[in-house]
Amino acid sequence: MSLVAALCIGVFCALAVGFLTGSAPRFERRRRPRAEVGDRQLWLHQAGVALSPVQFLAGSALAGLGTLALVTLVTGAPLVGVVPGIAVAALPRAYFARRRETRLREVQAAWPDGLRDLLASVTAGRSLTHALTALASSGPEPLRDAFARFPVLARMLGTVAALEIVKEELSDPTTDRVIEVLVLAHERGGRIVREVLEDLVVATTKDLKVLEEIETEGLEMRINARAVLVMPWFVLVALSARPGAFRDFYRSTGGFLVIVAGAVLSAVGSLWIRALARRQAELRVFGSSAAGTT
Repeated sequence: MSLVAALCIGVFCALAVGFLTGSAPRFERRRRPRAEVGDRQLWLHQAGVALSPVQFLAGSALAGLGTLALVTLVTGAPLVGVVPGIAVAALPRAYFARRRETRLREVQAAWPDGLRDLLASVTAGRSLTHALTALASSGPEPLRDAFARFPVLARMLGTVAALEIVKEELSDPTTDRVIEVLVLAHERGGRIVREVLEDLVVATTKDLKVLEEIETEGLEMRINARAVLVMPWFVLVALSARPGAFRDFYRSTGGFLVIVAGAVLSAVGSLWIRALARRQAELRVFGSSAAGTT
């Protein structure tokens, strides 16, 4: 019964957080739009995960259940393992979201050097298409990965269509602006290509400097806030790991109420921290913003 009660608490906490954040699951019977599934797969691709959305969710759920069972085995109190289980189930999403964000920022940071490489190639007499093809093999490392398919796509679909595919795969506002300007330069051709690239290097460098300053200002506060949320649960597991008064208490009705109250307060605190730390995301004016919010 204790394990069933613990699972019920876990489901309740997950649904409560979902409803508070506006991401609660919908239970009506309907077919999921193909675009939504595609956006989730694109999110995983950007994070470097070679899994389907279903496999990713199943793995996260198994990790959470495994943690719940392990903590229950160590502490002898199933209720103590509920919140750690939910936290571990959410870790893959948080980890790969951070990894995806890092990879996209690396692409953003590489654009000034990549544009200088394009400018050098165009100045040497190459066409913009040939310069972009060379970027896939000799450009900055993040852009090599992003443009790995460009040479083949350009031969099959044309330069503009290939650039559009790269833009949607990255789904990044900075990349959107760069690629839109590159498309314009390709269509105009001639001497304007060099002038456009020179202006684009200056504008992109300024944009990235501003974004870096904004991110640096809030990093330490976010780390401290998350540590404050996590530490009490580590202490709770440590106190309940050995037989004694603490373990007996958290296996009782009073301990059950304390854990529920603590879980609710942790969820509210987490949402509050996220709300305070959230910065206004830049909208994708030149592309669909769905993938960026998955």
